[in-house]
Amino acid sequence: MTEQGFLRVSIAMTIFVAALGIVFGLLSGSFSIVFDGVYSLGDAGMTILALTVSSLIARSTQGDSLPGVLRNRFTMGFWHLEPIVLGLNGILLMAVAIYALINAVLTIAHGGYETRFDMAIVYATITLLVCVTMAWIGCRTNRRLRSDFVSLDIRAWMMSGGITAALLVAFLAGLAVKDTPLSWIGPYVDPVVLALVCLVVIPLPVGAVRQAFSEILLITPVELKAHVDRVAAECVEREGFLTYRAYVAKVGRAMQVELYFVAPKDQPPKPLEEWDGIRDRVGAAIGGEEKDRWLTIAFTTDVAWAE
Repeated sequence: MTEQGFLRVSIAMTIFVAALGIVFGLLSGSFSIVFDGVYSLGDAGMTILALTVSSLIARSTQGDSLPGVLRNRFTMGFWHLEPIVLGLNGILLMAVAIYALINAVLTIAHGGYETRFDMAIVYATITLLVCVTMAWIGCRTNRRLRSDFVSLDIRAWMMSGGITAALLVAFLAGLAVKDTPLSWIGPYVDPVVLALVCLVVIPLPVGAVRQAFSEILLITPVELKAHVDRVAAECVEREGFLTYRAYVAKVGRAMQVELYFVAPKDQPPKPLEEWDGIRDRVGAAIGGEEKDRWLTIAFTTDVAWAE
């Protein structure tokens, strides 16, 4: 299964779960289920956006498959959209969870509300099966793809599965205490579980958001910079250059590297084929898939051009 194929399946299943959550939430009187449905709906919207960006990135690396307008307006590719989507996704999910947490606290303060636990249990069981199945399929698929989008989607399914599992346990407990001396707990079960789920969910996207912003801001990855420096230093020693300058960033799945080698002014001239051969050797040493690599290698005798 391709990245786009998995995301399409994920979108369809997410919309199904969202619709199921909103309907069952309203019928059962459970705001935690409604939250789960709205959360899934927001996730579906972000997955659709991720699918669009993924498709653009794939088409941009296939020559002339893009329309002329897009090709002329985005000559640097679409890699920069990937961290934007990932960051927006994380921020949106955190915002929804914070809003739900505030509502849950207010509900608890006002005495809770009655919930139809039987219908809620049916919803939680169906949704948990869907979440586990999609996470399992995603993990198997991403062993080959190693896609950030698929990885994010897997985390979303696992988060949804964890939320639903907590809801299922709570609903079973609420049903168990019904018509017992502990029945006073019933109105508090749903808002308390919702609050706990939100407290767990809110920090989960923080890592993805931090990574996305580091890529948007073009913060140089330490390990990648060290690798490029090592390759460039070996080239300087091998070819007799004076020094080099390296500029490195990672934007989404793309590795962006600019290398400037400073050659001595009295170095004998070489045919262009030899300079291209140096570029080929440096590019092979740096590695990475060419379709996801933006590599610029220049040669100069004036260090000012490399700064």
